[in-house]
Amino acid sequence: MRQDDTDAFRHALRLARQRTGVRTVFGGAVADGALRLTEFTGTLTDSMRGLRVVPGRGLGGYVLRHHRPLAVDDYVPATTITHDYDSPVSREGIRSLVAAPVTVQGGVRGVLYAAAREAAPLGDRTTAALMDTARRLASEIAVRDEVARRVRLLETAAEAPAAQPPAPGLDALRDLHAELRGIAQQIEDTALRDRLRHACDRFLRTGIESGAAPGTPPEAAPHPDRPRLTPRELDVLSYVALGCTNAEAGRYLGLEPETVKAYLRSATRKLGVHGRHHAVAAARRHGLLP
Repeated sequence: MRQDDTDAFRHALRLARQRTGVRTVFGGAVADGALRLTEFTGTLTDSMRGLRVVPGRGLGGYVLRHHRPLAVDDYVPATTITHDYDSPVSREGIRSLVAAPVTVQGGVRGVLYAAAREAAPLGDRTTAALMDTARRLASEIAVRDEVARRVRLLETAAEAPAAQPPAPGLDALRDLHAELRGIAQQIEDTALRDRLRHACDRFLRTGIESGAAPGTPPEAAPHPDRPRLTPRELDVLSYVALGCTNAEAGRYLGLEPETVKAYLRSATRKLGVHGRHHAVAAARRHGLLP
């Protein structure tokens, strides 16, 4: 599991416990072709901690292989699964289990379980709630994957030597910059959000997107008396720079049009200009926008 995803799995377990009403929930991510159980809530022992589940073996292995949920009313005598992991499951006292895959782009990236210590069906409602939680987790992981991919692209571009092939067109870079700032606002992980914003700032400082002359190092093109805009003000300006209306910028950033207008008004005041287009031009002069 990526370190950045650990908090997502823990949040998913808290949500699963709340939505299913089942006290014992656990799960983990898939790595190197196998599931590793690392996150637990409501367990009484450490018997399953670190357990490696391979495809086709046990309940989790069934879910890994078939990409669909499965429930057993009584784990030990169940005939629908193999019994490679009976010992750790029995030491925990678990009888009834349901497992759901966390599927991202056609591949299982993790498995979530809900369990009870009584041999009784957990029911369709429990399975549906666990599946919905798994889908929410899958969506979060997909967003993080895309952000990580784009951050790597930005970092590679920022660190590329001068002899590299020509950079993409300025319009494309401006569009990418705005989109990344918009994605950053949707990320709950503070560290990942800050990393993405930092990558955007580094990309600007390379001079690739700035008005500096070709080949001019960033430090040779300073921006004296640069206004201090907040991340939200820069987010709004980046979409205004693409020609978006307040309503359009709000949809990208998850803000109301009036909130966008307030951020734009604040940014315009700090930049010492009047009007949205003058604000964009001033932000570019100061190296705040591509």
